[in-house]
Amino acid sequence: MQNKTFAKTKKTTSRLGFGSWQLGNTEFWGYMSFDDGIKLVKEAVNQGVTFFDTAPGYGAGMSETIIGEAFNQQHDKIIINTKIGHMADGSIDYSVSSLEDQVYESLERLQVSSIDSVLLHNPDMDILCNETDHFEELQRLKEEGLIKAYGVSIDTYEEFEAVLKHVEVDVIEILFNIFFQDCIPLFKKAKEKGITLIAKVPLDSGWLTGKYNKDSEFEGIRSRWDIDTIEQRAYLTDKLKKITKDDSLTKYAIGFVLSFPEIDIVIPGIKNKVQLVEHIKNVDFQLPEDIKEQFIKLYEEHIKNDPLVW
Repeated sequence: MQNKTFAKTKKTTSRLGFGSWQLGNTEFWGYMSFDDGIKLVKEAVNQGVTFFDTAPGYGAGMSETIIGEAFNQQHDKIIINTKIGHMADGSIDYSVSSLEDQVYESLERLQVSSIDSVLLHNPDMDILCNETDHFEELQRLKEEGLIKAYGVSIDTYEEFEAVLKHVEVDVIEILFNIFFQDCIPLFKKAKEKGITLIAKVPLDSGWLTGKYNKDSEFEGIRSRWDIDTIEQRAYLTDKLKKITKDDSLTKYAIGFVLSFPEIDIVIPGIKNKVQLVEHIKNVDFQLPEDIKEQFIKLYEEHIKNDPLVW
């Protein structure tokens, strides 16, 4: 499996990361037992996956707890990327005074003395523009050894641009997939600053697997999509299937993201061994250049001026 150096450290990471929102019993993803979660995480490491993306809000702290228990203080061969701002109890707290306590809570759940990477979880624009003391506090926590790297998990071009302009970070986790390509022009500048780039939501919450259509019904977080949004995504998905001549789009979606050398890690959600094995296979898929060009053309002609609702 392909590997990269992580965030100016000596540790290396697999380019395929483990998106762990699905770990634990949550209203969004259905039931997963504690033991099944541990088995899945351990299997991922056995298969060469060394990067784990988590957060306190994933499964009300269960995601972090499962990862912590799976490795039982033996974390030297993996990298854990967690977040702060969205709490385990579902509340949101970005106050500077709470950041250290939030880090300590994650340290306890993860069973580590230092966290490889901590990101502000979709913070407000004033924070991204460095109008507050958040990054000064994160730097202090880094200097004290509680965290090894820090950054942000964000969604939009405007947020990405603000971070590059106003603050110094080690890591940026950005929403990036075939349907959301607006941030591509900022990749080069991020790499010039030595920032590790993580691509989140690479499968557009399942649409880019090819399994949904205009008649699909959604529950949980996906229920936010209205009829127009579903029809728009179904239309675009059909176009992708015509381009690839394939009803299964997963390898093309992962291949598209990793075809950009600036992207260090991609973090599809993984909720069972079948998905794990599929993603491990897909991470080495080389997307043909002509298909990549058609994906970019599709975005420019059908999405760029009429963006999808995330």
